[in-house]
Amino acid sequence: MLAALCAVALNAHAETLSTPTWHAQSLVQALANMLIFALIGIAAALVGFKVFDKCTPGDLQKEIIENKNVAAAIVGAAVILGVCIIVAAAMMG
Repeated sequence: MLAALCAVALNAHAETLSTPTWHAQSLVQALANMLIFALIGIAAALVGFKVFDKCTPGDLQKEIIENKNVAAAIVGAAVILGVCIIVAAAMMG
């Protein structure tokens, strides 16, 4: 009985070791994953802002920088936060 339980436990442990996972096994691996996901998230936020800027009339970036339009800056920030929430939800999986 005890031998059967040990065999089942060892088999389950061997299956978990052979299955690849996104979860970090060390601090270095966790930092590398964080850096990769941060770069992908920042790139996705910038692309999302640019796509939104192209879909709206006028130049949102020019409106924010040159004309100092606070309302346009709030809309741009909302777009970037929306994309970031989507990226974070995708990462949490």
